Amino acid sequence: MKKKNIDWLLVLGWMVLIFMFSSQPGEVSSENNKFVIRVFKLLGMDLNSILGTLSDFIVRKAAHFTEYFILYMLLFRAINTKEKWNIKVFIWGLVIVFLYACSDEFHQAFVPGRGPAFRDVMVDTCGGLIAFLFLYICVTLKKRPALSNQDLTKLK
Repeated sequence: MKKKNIDWLLVLGWMVLIFMFSSQPGEVSSENNKFVIRVFKLLGMDLNSILGTLSDFIVRKAAHFTEYFILYMLLFRAINTKEKWNIKVFIWGLVIVFLYACSDEFHQAFVPGRGPAFRDVMVDTCGGLIAFLFLYICVTLKKRPALSNQDLTKLK
């Protein structure tokens, strides 16, 4: 199977996973958050004592952020068809992340105990934006020629 086909299958698989998480009723989703908080407690970090009542909220928003950070990374890999990258590849990935976040929140309007929230679209998009910035900085640094020893002695 070609590499690009695998890249797009990973994107679609991740989108399906996000859709499945969004399809969980509110009480199931809350149990998942409590599980994450318990895992942190087992690792020696009691989020409830550190963050108080905000712990559940922060875990949920961190999950949103992380899901869409990963989605952007996968999209970037699938969209980028050339070795030479350009800004269009970065922007298209971000547009797709935003549109998928919007569709995900619309979908949640029909899930019991859940509801759409524009705030979640913004958190999701921020996850994609941070991935965008991370990759953009990496690509920009990679394009810069490395300093030779001679260049380094000139700087001194």
